[in-house]
Amino acid sequence: MTESARQKPVILLAATADSRDVLEDEFRSRYSRDYDVRTLLGPEVVVDEAVSLLDDGRQIALLGVDHALDGSALDLVDELRRLSPSSRRVVLVPAGTFQAALEVLRPALAVGRLDTYLLIPQGPRDEEFHTAITEYLSEWATTTSRPEVAGVRIVDDGTQPAVAGIRDFLDRMGSPWSRYRPDSPVGRELLDEVGDDAPLPLVSAYGRPTIAGATDRLVASAYYGSPRDLGDDYVADLLIVGAGPAGLAAAVYGASEGLRTVVLDPEAVGGQAGTSSMIRNYLGFPRGVSGMRLAFRARLQATRFGARIFTGRAATGLTPGTLHEVAYDDGVLRARAVLVACGVRYRRLGVPSLERLVGTGVHYGAATSVAREMEGRDVFVVGGGNSAGQAALHLARFARSVTIVVRRASLSETMSAYLVDEIATHDDISVRVGSRVVDGDGEGHLEWIALQGAGGEPERLPADGLFLLLGAEPECDWLPDDVARDERGFVLTGRDIPRDRWRDGLPPAPLETTVPGVFAAGDVRAGSMKRVASASGEGAGAVAQVHAHLAPVPD
Repeated sequence: MTESARQKPVILLAATADSRDVLEDEFRSRYSRDYDVRTLLGPEVVVDEAVSLLDDGRQIALLGVDHALDGSALDLVDELRRLSPSSRRVVLVPAGTFQAALEVLRPALAVGRLDTYLLIPQGPRDEEFHTAITEYLSEWATTTSRPEVAGVRIVDDGTQPAVAGIRDFLDRMGSPWSRYRPDSPVGRELLDEVGDDAPLPLVSAYGRPTIAGATDRLVASAYYGSPRDLGDDYVADLLIVGAGPAGLAAAVYGASEGLRTVVLDPEAVGGQAGTSSMIRNYLGFPRGVSGMRLAFRARLQATRFGARIFTGRAATGLTPGTLHEVAYDDGVLRARAVLVACGVRYRRLGVPSLERLVGTGVHYGAATSVAREMEGRDVFVVGGGNSAGQAALHLARFARSVTIVVRRASLSETMSAYLVDEIATHDDISVRVGSRVVDGDGEGHLEWIALQGAGGEPERLPADGLFLLLGAEPECDWLPDDVARDERGFVLTGRDIPRDRWRDGLPPAPLETTVPGVFAAGDVRAGSMKRVASASGEGAGAVAQVHAHLAPVPD
């Protein structure tokens, strides 16, 4: 075997005598340039090969198992998941047994024992089959594998907490990166450019000047443009604050319908949904879609229609008027209509010793870019919502153990059933109900946390990672009092607005606030469902109401 073949990720196929030739032909003809394709007969041989590959430090990107393997296909899938949890798992079904196989495979798929099942191709150019395979290989590459070609270079010495935020931002924007030590050739090159005493981390990309003392917002604003590029006289038809599902949907529909559309977001495109490792219940994605990929596609779609999206730009104020003015951290934008879609932020834990370790073992949100570094480690996920469940399942691909910590009596009170069922199939995921994190610390990096149940004594446990998904607080402190909010700070719209603030005895439009021409959609809106699909629907629906607001008044 050549050196290059040994370095390729592996596609490992468990075939029968009947399927071996067709699987070998289908996979080798399409994927052998970039993957080491191995087609083997029998479960025992496949398990032995997987163990050998992993012992040799090889990565197994995809596991394909013929369902006709003497009734042992799912047992083999379970064993392979235990050996290589980061691999994508596909059951391949012969055409003649497809209907009968569904009775077994559907419940197994529902609890996450496999990623999908596919009909073995019966002829050439089965593009539906290969679309599914390439989607899983792409998802594996973006969440598990290191990039072959990195567009962004990061130089740090391992003690800068800002690096975690930078990496997470770049991952969510679909920008591959690599890290280097200051004494490496790349590190010396960049330090020569900015000076040996320049603060770390350094970030260099796309032929632009190297950023010293970089943060995620500095990287975002430097590499993805500034609203100042629009010019001092620019007036948007629709200014959207927030690039989560609601904001992105509004950007797609607004720009596609001819509105001059601008989007501001202080972080990466995608909002909280963009950090989800896998969303399985979003309409139109039967095999699931990562939050990063969903946001990436929506961003491309919106910009294709002409929307301008600026990341690393936080709204700091709103001045209502004939033309609304939205202040951000580097200027002011004017717009005929504004959509508040800035979503929510995770509540802070409030333990000072753990707050000091944010970025060095403690993370707010899923922080999917950090998951790869949790291999063989013990991690804790705090929160009982869908985002916490998705984070736990993703971390379980790498970590030795994952513990979900919730204050409630069970996960089912706040988490979707499909996630609860899938979590139950993972031996490496445990759940601590009725508990909360009360302490924790470490020397420069998280080393331990303390959990406490109702009325009990704190229990100190070793911990290498703590991922906090603690529920939602609205991101709208920048709004003026003119925009009415409920007692929790969420923006009121439509008939939820108190009657004494209706105009001419009539309520505003369903998504309009107490300020004419200012709308709200998604998680920041009082009464919203707090789901990706509902946020997208509200964002799209808001555009119709913006059109009505902008329409000339008839004589």
